[in-house]
Amino acid sequence: MRLMLTFLRRYPWQTLLTLLALLFAGIAEGLGLTALLPLLEIANRSDAGLPAAAAQASAQQDTAYSLYNLLHGVGIEPGVGIMLAVIVAGVTVKNLLLLVARRQVGYTAARVATDLRLNLLRAILRSRWEYFLDQPIGKLANALASEAQRASETFINGATVITFLIQTAIYGAVAIAVSWQATLASLAAGAVIIVASHFLVRMAQRAGRRQTGLMNSLLARLTDTLQSVKPLKAMGREHLADRVLAIETAGLDKALRRQVFSGAALTAGQDEMFTIVIALGMFAALVPLDMPLATVVVLVLILGRMLAQFGKAHRQYQRVAVGESAFWSMQAAIDAARAAEEHCIGGALPTLRQSIRLQAVRFAYAQRNILDGITLDIPAGELVTLTGRSGAGKTTVVDLVIGLLQPQAGCITVDGIALPQLDHLAWRRMIGYVPQDTLLLHDSVLHNVTLGDPDLDEADAERALRAVGAWDFLSQLPDGIHTPVGERGSRLSGGQRQRIVIARALVRRPALLILDEATSALDPDSEAAICRVVHALRGSLTILAISHRQALIDAADRVYRLDQGKAEPVLQSARILRAAGSGALQS
Repeated sequence: MRLMLTFLRRYPWQTLLTLLALLFAGIAEGLGLTALLPLLEIANRSDAGLPAAAAQASAQQDTAYSLYNLLHGVGIEPGVGIMLAVIVAGVTVKNLLLLVARRQVGYTAARVATDLRLNLLRAILRSRWEYFLDQPIGKLANALASEAQRASETFINGATVITFLIQTAIYGAVAIAVSWQATLASLAAGAVIIVASHFLVRMAQRAGRRQTGLMNSLLARLTDTLQSVKPLKAMGREHLADRVLAIETAGLDKALRRQVFSGAALTAGQDEMFTIVIALGMFAALVPLDMPLATVVVLVLILGRMLAQFGKAHRQYQRVAVGESAFWSMQAAIDAARAAEEHCIGGALPTLRQSIRLQAVRFAYAQRNILDGITLDIPAGELVTLTGRSGAGKTTVVDLVIGLLQPQAGCITVDGIALPQLDHLAWRRMIGYVPQDTLLLHDSVLHNVTLGDPDLDEADAERALRAVGAWDFLSQLPDGIHTPVGERGSRLSGGQRQRIVIARALVRRPALLILDEATSALDPDSEAAICRVVHALRGSLTILAISHRQALIDAADRVYRLDQGKAEPVLQSARILRAAGSGALQS
């Protein structure tokens, strides 16, 4: 109920239109079924027709007589053929309205899935960087793919529950016109059967929750495994990953078996119990009560359909119970991401004409100090390199400069303005970032450089690729800039991939280029080539590099060594050495 109310609040007009179509479809079928009552009167009387003087005060006869008068009023002579035509017309109208309702349900279900995916994706992309550090990629991928689809199917199942309940009510109303005693007895028996079998719904609901949790865990592990499959195979340890994944899959299989069993048991059990109720009712009507056979046949037809729809509603509700955990799991992920939303827009528009300065900046993860009051300057137009052992805080400095992290003490200024007072989104759009891992998409070189940005064209990509010296090897490829790079850029060498990643960072003409261990995985020749590119770029933009390699240290205007939370200027930078060498020659 809570789930359906949530859907109703989010999609009021779509849900209202669906409910109206279902209601009118049920009314149309009910009106068609009332034609059975005159037919029943015809069958129960030795003379065809229903004279007014012979009408009795029974509900069945009153309904039949009212329908006769209605048909007479529009100039139609009631008879067997006309009554059958009324039944067919009612079913036809019902089916047309059901078509409208089901189409609307399908459209709304598709929108449910789309809205959930977009809400989660947008919430994730707007969240703070710290949020990403605790999120398994596989879990988010599972939410966007599997859970969104299961949630939309739950909406369809919920709408189907309402459909069957409306049909149950319509059949019950017609059955009351035939025999209200038999109808109430059937409804009571149906309610007892529903209550007795409801434990199977709870079993399926628990299985659905188990599936949701296991799918999140399995997809998270699977994503991690696929990202490290090469080293696993190289060391002959893929069987370890297989063992872990097999355990997760076995648990998922067990949950699925419970769901299948509970669904099958509910269907079989209810069908059996409803059949027994109908059989006992027929026996009571024909033997002790001595009701006319025609009346009994009509009652069996109507009450049988009523109980069948009642049971279908319960079985569809079981499917809702199975799938609702996916919706709530996805909604929880959306809420968590929104709670971590980062407010980037607002503040002064940034410039980078003077410098970036970190003044007495402190930062700690949990209880571990990373930066302990560091101070350093990054003058505009210079190449500044950060070096130091792993874990010294070099990447943390970069994340603070970007604004992904916030210092717990001290301040960061850009051209004298504190970073929190700047428009963070505008600031980040002035940055080109090259990560340590060359993350290329399984797409063309052009798409990998522009990332599909509609403001960029092929000429922009070519300019950036020429700037990093990649155009020569690209012009030799079969499709040039349109050549697919393969999964994670597997069709290219390490140096070629790195040039494309640097071109991606440069294509929007950034004011600040950040190189995060950009040459650490390259061979000496490729590293030297990348360093020549960086050297050529120096002066046209500000460059902040993280590196353990001597090449970027030698090329830097300033070098800071990070150690024990402090930033120590390294005097033996390339410019100082060159200046010292030049002075010695002059003397």
